[in-house]
This record gives sequence, structure tokens and C-alpha cells, in this order.
Amino acid sequence: MKDTCYVITGPTASGKSALALNVAERCGGELICMDSMQIYRGMDIGTAKPTIEEQRRIPHHMLDLVSPDEEFSVSMYREMAEAIAQDVLRRGKIPVFCGGTGFYLRALRHPELMMGNTPADPVIRAALEKEASTPDGKHDLHVQLEQVDPQTAERLHENDVRRVIRALEVYKVTGIPFSMQSQKMSPVSSDRQMEYRVICLNMERSELYARINRRVDEMMEAGLLSEVRRLLESGISPQAQAMQGIGYKELVPFLQGMTELDSAIDLIKQNTRHYAKRQLTWMRRETEVLWLDSRSDILDSALMYFTDPEGKDIR
Repeated sequence: MKDTCYVITGPTASGKSALALNVAERCGGELICMDSMQIYRGMDIGTAKPTIEEQRRIPHHMLDLVSPDEEFSVSMYREMAEAIAQDVLRRGKIPVFCGGTGFYLRALRHPELMMGNTPADPVIRAALEKEASTPDGKHDLHVQLEQVDPQTAERLHENDVRRVIRALEVYKVTGIPFSMQSQKMSPVSSDRQMEYRVICLNMERSELYARINRRVDEMMEAGLLSEVRRLLESGISPQAQAMQGIGYKELVPFLQGMTELDSAIDLIKQNTRHYAKRQLTWMRRETEVLWLDSRSDILDSALMYFTDPEGKDIR
């Protein structure tokens, strides 16, 4: 039989971390981060990184791996996270993955599919093609690509519309830049494969968006602006891949005197809501996922599914 890992995912602000902590405490588990921004050192507030107190409650892995000016690929994540999961299992504990980066989950469950083949999204592509057809559309799309994926933008000319659109589509679908996805996965031997039992949290859209807005306000009160300022003063380029994360890229123009703070905060909220929608769209493409309403008392339901998946309705 394959070794079993538990996975708790869902949109941002849906309560993943709290549930994962409780599950890990009840089942003797250790947490493995599945978030593409929490891997960066010094980016704590804007990534909703687990607090020191939370990390003391349960061992956490895959946090603070690289500097914000370093590159980190999906392939690197899968190799490291799998090795950690194997070590956790050898020590008689259960790996509990927690995070909303669906592309990381896909790499763990189906590495044979992770060859840069992000599925197309007809709606997103149609919108990008429509924008490209406007007078300044090609230039505007290339500027968008520069903001979210400087590496790919540097490689592609703005007249290479088809590839620019594809790169933007990949980012909008996965939340991860094309330049971080294009590395081929190394082969996975059958003796290393594991079973991933996945729970995805969700809630009514208006309530989720309200929670997102509150979380952004709480991040600002906790010092997000100072965190972004410190990163820039430490020499991290505004064009660095890590600085394209939501909550960081919107505050840089304010610190450069180009926008008002209220406008930047509103943009963080808007971009976070859009990202949450993309996360849900991605997870609906995954198979064998148990969806739970995060507003309910879900700990017992989660533990029951993780220990006895056949006893729950999977869709």
C-alpha cells in the first residue's frame, strides 16, 4: 500500500491553517507548507505565514527556504516536499500538507503531467485576445507580463502576442509564473509514490470576499507596508519574482510615490479576491477531493475522511 499524506487546501482566507493545525495535533502529524509565497524568507505578513506560536505547536516544513531575490520552481518544490514527507512518515508521523497553491498539489499527485502543460482556460484566453486586439493591446499585455513574470517578459517581444497571451493565461490559471513552471519534472519511481487525500474548504462567495477584505486590513495593521519597505531597502528589486506576489506588488508604487495608499489597499483586496476565484477554479479540476464548508464544525469530518475516505461522499 502507498503511504498516505493528508492535504488541506482551498482559497485564501478560508481557514486552512487553523484546520490543518487541529488535524495535525489530533492525528500526530507535521505540517508541510503548500504555498508558493511562504517559501520566501522575510515575507511573513503578506503571505499569512504561520506565527512563531503556531510553529511551536506543530513542526512546520517548507517555510523560509529562499531569499526573495532567488528563484524557486515547481520542480524544486516537489522534490523537497516529497523528501520531507518521506522523512515524516519514517518517523511514524503523518504529513499534513496545507496551502492554496494548486499547481504544487498537481505536481505532487500527478508529476507525470507537470511538463508545463497547464490546461487552457477559454474564458481567460478570450479576454486576453480581446485586449490584444485594441490599439495598445499588445503593449499593455506585455506590460502585464512584466509585472507578474519579468523573466518571460524579457524573453518575449510584445509582438509575439500568442506566447505573451499564453504566459499570462498560465499565470492567471495557476497563480505561478510561466518561468517557474517550464522545468520538466524528474521521473518518479513507483516506490516513492504516495497517496494524497485532499480536502478543499469553501464558503459562500460573499462571506469569503468579506473575510479577504478583513484579512487585508489586518495585514496592514500588522505592518505589511513596513515589511514591503524593508524588503526594498534591503536591496530586493521590485521586479524580483517574489515581489510580484499579491500584497507586495501593489504597495511598491505607493512607496515610490506613484499611487495613494487607499488605492493600493483596495487593489490588494481586489487582486486577492480574483486570486481566490482562480484557486477555486483550479481545485474544481482536481479529482477525488472532499469539499467542506469551512463555516461548519469540520474537524471531525476532516479526520473521518482522512482515516476512512470510503465512508465519505467524494466528488
